[in-house]
Amino acid sequence: MPTVTTTATRNPPKLVLGEIISFAYDTFCSNKVRFALTALGMVIGTASLILVVTIGMTGRQYVLNQIQSIGANLIDAEYQGGAQRSATPDLLTIDDLNAVREQVPGIVAASPVVPLDDRISIGNGKERDLRTLGVFPQYTDVRNLVVLSGRFFDDEDELARNKVGVMQQKLAKEIYGSVDNAIGQVVKVGGLPFTVIGTFRERVDTFGQSEVTDNSMLIPYTVARYFTDTPSVKQIYFSAAEPSMVIPVTEQVRKVIQSRHRPESVYQVQNLTELVSVADRTASALTMVLLLIATVTLLVSGIGIMNIMLATVSSRIREIGIRKAMGATNRSIRFQFLSEAILISLIGGLTGVVIGLALPFSVRFLTEYRIPISGLSAIIAIVVSSLVGILFGTVPAARAAKLDPVESLRYE
Repeated sequence: MPTVTTTATRNPPKLVLGEIISFAYDTFCSNKVRFALTALGMVIGTASLILVVTIGMTGRQYVLNQIQSIGANLIDAEYQGGAQRSATPDLLTIDDLNAVREQVPGIVAASPVVPLDDRISIGNGKERDLRTLGVFPQYTDVRNLVVLSGRFFDDEDELARNKVGVMQQKLAKEIYGSVDNAIGQVVKVGGLPFTVIGTFRERVDTFGQSEVTDNSMLIPYTVARYFTDTPSVKQIYFSAAEPSMVIPVTEQVRKVIQSRHRPESVYQVQNLTELVSVADRTASALTMVLLLIATVTLLVSGIGIMNIMLATVSSRIREIGIRKAMGATNRSIRFQFLSEAILISLIGGLTGVVIGLALPFSVRFLTEYRIPISGLSAIIAIVVSSLVGILFGTVPAARAAKLDPVESLRYE
């Protein structure tokens, strides 16, 4: 009796591939609502994964921009104490500033800070606290200040000891109504008349945590010396030429200052690179926590896919028996159901990627703020969604492949 060889037996690979695509598509089209609800978890998971990466990158960029606005090349030196009780405080002086500029290469700007507290009249018999800071003209570059109106005092004002000042914007608005009205006004500090020649603000609001407060006015250091008995200064700011030079320059500044003072004296010489590392660690920790939440969402959606595929296998036992009777192999049955699980995952993953990328893009479109977008996160999200489909679709696919064709045909 001649042997009958079916097309499925002779060319299983071609028909297997065709069946995989055809059955997966037909099954999805016939159960759109059920599969769409199953894919919803994957949509949320992949969108969350992209948004998590975006949030982490945005947080890090925000902190870096804040630090950059304060002054990424900034180095701050300040006396902390350490002298014996009977000894006079070993404070910083202008000679320390000059010594650092001479001995440390890479310093492009420097300024002392001499704070003076006073009360000024603001009219109608009222007075207000005023913090005057004696600084160099380079202070505006070192601290990255923004001049809003008028001008900042220059080297000529410094050398001529001109009694001029640059007022903080909030103080100018409170006293004179606006930053423009403050120009030309005269403020008496310690009995001396100072003409306001400009107004300023910090590029980033430090909320009063720096030496600049809402009631500050900057005056030339040479004029501030009229109010002090000693040449000591509270702080000295330095600016390095390049961000890459900040760390080595900071150490050199510390050594120069320490060598000029008593061994027991303690000086804090710091920069903002530590804040950058803290920002990196914080952003990384936040990203890991959010990624864990996104992973849980993906696992829940994967369990949902496995659940719906197990239900699908149970409802299609007779169909599986007919296909096996017609020559379908266990491998083709397995791939059929696995492809359906992957299809659900990919549809949910791609939709989640679109949503995850659309939200940051919409923010960039509606505002001037540019949120960083990682294309790599989209690729990872698609790969992860595919892996979830494969992982959680394997059990239902294996169960379908193991069904006995005879028992399946008898199933009602």
